[in-house]
Amino acid sequence: MVRRDVTRLVTPGTLTEDALLDARRDNVLLAVARTRAGGEGEAHAYALAYADVSTGGFRVVSTSRADLAADLARIEPAEVLISDALYEDGDLREIWDQLPAVTPLPRQGFEGTGAEGRLAGFFGVATLEAFGAFSRAELIAAAAIVAYVERTQLGARPALAPPVREADGALMLIDAGTRANLELVRTLSGERRGSLLAAVDRTVTAAGARLLARRISEPLTDLAAIRARHDAVEFLAGNAEILAVLRRGLAGAPDLARALSRLSLGRASPRDLAAIGRGLEEGFALAAAFVDAPPRDLARAVLALAGMDTELARDLAAALEDEPPLTRRDGGFIRAGYDADLDATRALRDESRRVVAALERRYVDETGIRSLKIRHNAVLGYFVEVTAQHGDRLREAPLSATFVHRQTLAGAVRFTSVELGDLESRIASAGERALALEQHIFDRLAAAVVAQAGEIRAAAEALAELDVFAGL
Repeated sequence: MVRRDVTRLVTPGTLTEDALLDARRDNVLLAVARTRAGGEGEAHAYALAYADVSTGGFRVVSTSRADLAADLARIEPAEVLISDALYEDGDLREIWDQLPAVTPLPRQGFEGTGAEGRLAGFFGVATLEAFGAFSRAELIAAAAIVAYVERTQLGARPALAPPVREADGALMLIDAGTRANLELVRTLSGERRGSLLAAVDRTVTAAGARLLARRISEPLTDLAAIRARHDAVEFLAGNAEILAVLRRGLAGAPDLARALSRLSLGRASPRDLAAIGRGLEEGFALAAAFVDAPPRDLARAVLALAGMDTELARDLAAALEDEPPLTRRDGGFIRAGYDADLDATRALRDESRRVVAALERRYVDETGIRSLKIRHNAVLGYFVEVTAQHGDRLREAPLSATFVHRQTLAGAVRFTSVELGDLESRIASAGERALALEQHIFDRLAAAVVAQAGEIRAAAEALAELDVFAGL
C-alpha cells in the first residue's frame, strides 16, 4: 500500500515549477495590510508586501488608499492576500474585482501582535534591525506573506530574501488606466507583442527578461540612479569585446533563482543542481571579462559574481553528470569517480557476474578443484558446486573452515561460505544501496547550495542585471 499525504497546498502565488510558470514573467504573491493612521489626514495607513516564491525576492512598500490601485497595477500580483475585513469593505470592492486571484484570510492573521516575531523567527534572527525600519502596516503585510507561505508549503521553507523596503517616492506612480494606455508590458488586448517591452527586449535569459519587465513597469524617479543605469549601458556600448563575451556567456546561463527556490523547498531535480553549478561557473567567467573598472551598477554585479564560492562550483561540476536526468527518483545523476563507495556499489550492481566469476576463480585456485563452479537458483541463491568425488575434500580441514555443506545430489555436492553469503546480500541490495547513496549525495549538495542562498541569489540578480544592460 502506498502512503498518501498532503505535502503542499498549490496556489497561484506559490508556484515554483517551470511547467506552471512563465519563465519571462514574475509570479508574485502579495499581501495588503491596513492599520489605523497615527496622525491627521487619512483614517488608515496601507502597506503592501510582495514576494516571488519562485525566485526569493521579497519587498515591502507603504501606500495609501488613493495609490493602492496604481501600486497593484505596477506589481501585477498572481495572488493577493487580504483580511476578510478588507475583502468585505465595499469601498475597495472595485479594486479586488480587477485582480486575478484574491484570497481572503481571517483578520487575526493581519494583526500587529506577533508580526515582528513571526518574521524574525522565519529568518532565524533575534530582531529585524539589520533589515531596516518598517512601519506597523509593513510588518503586518510581510508577516502575512510568511505565514501563508509556511501554511501552504507545510513546513518547507523557501529561500526568501529578507524583506527590502522600497523608499517612498523612489518609483514613478502610474495609475492603472494610464499604464494600460501606455502599453508598457502588454497591449490593450493583453498581448505582449506590440508593447514597449516587446520592442526593446533583447535579453537572452529568463531572469533578465523578468528584470527588464519590472524596470519598465516601475520607472525610477531618482536622477542619480537613472544616470548610473545609463552609465552602465554606455560602458558596454563602448566596449564591444566585453559586450560580445557577455552576450555569448549569458545565452547559456541557467535560471539560478528559480533553481535555488526549488532546491530550498525540496522539489528540485538533478538538473536544478547542475544549473546552479553551471550558473556559478558562468558567473566567474563573466566577472573575469571586466579588466577595467566598470561603472557603479556593473561593478556591483561583477563583485557579486566574483565573490561566489569556487569550491561549491567545483564540487557540483565533479559530482553531476553532464546531462543529468529530469528526476532524482531513479538515480543515474552522480558522475562515476566522484564517490568511491557509490562506484563500488554500482560495480556490484552492474557487474555482479564479473564479481561472482572472480570469486569462483579464487576458490578454484584455493581448492585446486578445476571443476568448482558458483551457481545460482531461486531456492538456494548462490552456492558453490563441486562433483561428488570432490565433495569430501571441501568437508575436510582446512577447507571445511571456509565451505559449509548445503546440499548433496546424485552427482554433485553444494556448499556455501560466509563470503559468498555476504556477496549475495550485497548483490541483492546493491541497486537499492546505489540509489540511496545517490539520494544522500543529492541531499548533501542541495544543503550546501541552500546554505549559500544569499550569495547565489545575489549572483542570480547580477546575471539578470548584466543581461538587461547588455541588451539595451
